Amino acid sequence: MADKPLRVLACGDVEGRINVLYNRVRAVQKKSGQFDLLLCVGDFFGMTSEAEAEWEEYKTGTKKAPIQTYILGAADQDTVKCFPSADGCELTENITYLGRKGVFTGASGLQIAYLSGREAQREPAPAYCFSPKDVDSLTAPLVSSSKFRGVDILLTSQWPRGVWQYGNNPDVDTRSCGASSVAHLAEQLKPRYHFAALEGTYYERLPYRNHMVLQESAQHVSRFIALANINNTSKKKYLYAFSIVPMKSMDAAELVKQPQDVTENPYRAPVKETQKERERAKPSTMLEDEAAPQFFFDMSSKQQGRKRHSEGGGHSQHKQPRKPPQPTGPCWFCLASPEVEKHLVVSIGTHCYLALAKGSLTPDHVLILPIGHYQSVVELSSEVVEEVEKYKAAVKKFFKSQGSRCVIFERNYRSQHLQLQVAPVPAQCCTTEEIKEAFTVQAQEQQIELLEIPEHSDLKQIAQPGTPYFYVELDTGEKLFHRIKKNFPLQFGREVLASEAVLNIPTRADWRECKYTRDEEESLAKEFRERYEPYDFSLLE
Repeated sequence: MADKPLRVLACGDVEGRINVLYNRVRAVQKKSGQFDLLLCVGDFFGMTSEAEAEWEEYKTGTKKAPIQTYILGAADQDTVKCFPSADGCELTENITYLGRKGVFTGASGLQIAYLSGREAQREPAPAYCFSPKDVDSLTAPLVSSSKFRGVDILLTSQWPRGVWQYGNNPDVDTRSCGASSVAHLAEQLKPRYHFAALEGTYYERLPYRNHMVLQESAQHVSRFIALANINNTSKKKYLYAFSIVPMKSMDAAELVKQPQDVTENPYRAPVKETQKERERAKPSTMLEDEAAPQFFFDMSSKQQGRKRHSEGGGHSQHKQPRKPPQPTGPCWFCLASPEVEKHLVVSIGTHCYLALAKGSLTPDHVLILPIGHYQSVVELSSEVVEEVEKYKAAVKKFFKSQGSRCVIFERNYRSQHLQLQVAPVPAQCCTTEEIKEAFTVQAQEQQIELLEIPEHSDLKQIAQPGTPYFYVELDTGEKLFHRIKKNFPLQFGREVLASEAVLNIPTRADWRECKYTRDEEESLAKEFRERYEPYDFSLLE
């Protein structure tokens, strides 16, 4: 059984306003009861005469902190003189300086790792800075143990660089915010709570996971909270209260519970570019029954408000954008392919196309396809992913206006070009839960292990390039995933949607049995294009 939770307060930059801090703490404790400790990140001391006079009162014992307080060290040259030792010490009763770096374990077993100061920009590092060696010496003794699972709390002066990736955006300039070495530290130590300051704002990131879904055993989630400075004029939060049971005392199943809004780990690069290139260089294979094209694009169709780019074009990043790999043979879906028919395109973006499906399930069944040659979603570059998401959002809105739910699926198996299929299901046909059940039941009948993955999951964290998989996303954001090993039914996604449980059009499960004449296809594309136009972002940019 777990121990009684510890009640903890965390505070941002105090900047010498010690009376304001403790008056606030007394008010909180009067209203909510006693807390066990206060953790201060950022700048604790101030350099004004008023701030120095306030500290003198606590230093001499004239005033006493109402709670056991732990603070970080200097984050600038001016306050270095306030810390008599680099190893940490008690500065006065109830106020303890933790030190430059280290791990503090309380009597309860609560483990707190800490790193004071800023990332050094030169060698030797100034007294208020830390070096990569400091980070390594902090992490090595911990992560070298086979029993290490993470720390309860991590305190750093600076934010970790890139912590906002996959999560909600902070109110800071992300181009200059944060330190890479702090991000590395957070990735290694897997803190359940990570507090930082120095940016003058409050930011509570969505919790993120510390394991790779379907590839590693479940681990606890991490929460990053940045706190503002005391008495900030914008009234941003500078004091954060929470309860925590030390990790060593927690039930394992309780510890690894995943909240609904959990996201991918912001510090893990999905796949190294070199590995992507190696995987893309492998020859792709197609079954004979896929030798004919299923989806086509109109290169001659005129789009208003959009400049055309050559394939692989777009906004340049860094020096020269990396061109997508070229197909190993004729590809029915690349824009440059001479086999491409031209009449079913309905929208052209910078990196992607939207087109009606040939042999569609319903007249509004479409496909999102990259202009460049990519085999699957997990291989897409960031700018292509961004536009895929814009197309998904636009089509969802369009389907909703037509009274339909949106089902998106991809089969990365025996196909050489990404085909992200997007099909509408009229709301009166069935609920989203019934669609989900239809996929699950048919998967079980065919001995397919279809697993539900968290809504905020990034497929790049689950499947590496070259890994065969089937993936479906429902209009609620729920996601189902199957790692294909062998003999996967090529029409599985269509079969489920065409079944009696969903659209009840079983004769349309195979696209080859659903062909229209050329005139009918042109008419369907024209009609869809006109109805979809109010939602087409490519016409507005």
